[in-house]
Amino acid sequence: MDAPARRSDMTFWLTLGRQEWFLAVSLVTSAIFLVLGARLTAGLSNPLVLGLVFVWLFAVALGSIVSVVRHADMLAIRLGEPYGTLILTLSVVAIEVVSISAVSLPGHGDPTLARDTLFGVVMILLNGMVGLALLVGAWRHHEQQHNLQGANAYLGLILPLAVMSLVLPDFTQTTPGPIISVGQTAFLIVMAAGLYLGFLVLQTGRHRGYFVLGDDDEPLHPASPDAPRPSLLRHALLLGLYMVPVVFLAEQLGKPLDHLIESADAPAELGGLAIAALVATPEAIGAVRAAFADHLQRAVNIFLGSALATIGLTVPAVLVIGLLTGHPVLLGLEHTDLVLLLLTLAVSMVTFASGRTNVMQGAVHLLLFGAYLLLMFER
Repeated sequence: MDAPARRSDMTFWLTLGRQEWFLAVSLVTSAIFLVLGARLTAGLSNPLVLGLVFVWLFAVALGSIVSVVRHADMLAIRLGEPYGTLILTLSVVAIEVVSISAVSLPGHGDPTLARDTLFGVVMILLNGMVGLALLVGAWRHHEQQHNLQGANAYLGLILPLAVMSLVLPDFTQTTPGPIISVGQTAFLIVMAAGLYLGFLVLQTGRHRGYFVLGDDDEPLHPASPDAPRPSLLRHALLLGLYMVPVVFLAEQLGKPLDHLIESADAPAELGGLAIAALVATPEAIGAVRAAFADHLQRAVNIFLGSALATIGLTVPAVLVIGLLTGHPVLLGLEHTDLVLLLLTLAVSMVTFASGRTNVMQGAVHLLLFGAYLLLMFER
């Protein structure tokens, strides 16, 4: 190999190292907790140790998820909509499934954590993320448009799946409490996964136009004509490499999270909110950036698509894992959470009914998110 080629290869690897330095942080953190995890978590009764371990794990896991989203965005530039947003959504849902499973099912045995996390993700997506994106976008652009057919397609599945997954278990009589029988569980698994797969065929096939509006198919930050196009293989590989440590870090995060809730005498739902915030924050950043840049359709694809994928894929995955491991999974919401979910679904129907959004609609969704946070501590 001649000298110019060697310099070119060296420049490539140096540039890649500067861009992907956080991968080393994530892998080193995983190695430290793999070797010294028992020793580090043995001192969780010390508030300083507890705080440091929790912040360390949460920050590294969040940084890894942000990197996953970054590479999903690069793939979106090559693939366009709705494929780009679909890759982002499926990546985050995969992280959500493994995070919930790692924290709640094998060792911790909290049957309500999956439900609380799912509810937290829905509240963050349909109230926090929608409210902030609509408020920021409309504040800058006064009024924004989205494809009404696409929003209707999303909501047409979100409503029945959300009610059957998180509301119906409270009213079934085969089993006591907010839990469903094995037969009902099997039906919910097949129905939710089947409907979502059918939706993917619609979204990527004959009705692809429902999820695109004008120039929203263009990237938010278009590259110059002379710039090299992103490599599909490289970004797909790095996306997968960043996802690997998240599984292990999520499992390790469960120990300080449980201890933090117990020592602070905080509501158990706070654990679900923490996991929900971990997996939904990167998507929230992407949706707000899209709305601020007047690409509301992309923002709609992110938050409604993520809400649908959370219910359509995470619920069946968690139920299957629960059946295989013998751990019960409680899905039915109770008390104020039940009312908030139904109110959120109703308000979402009104918000996306006209194809146009404004500041007031964003403010209403943020108000509902504030009510969710308040009622977590004061029921």
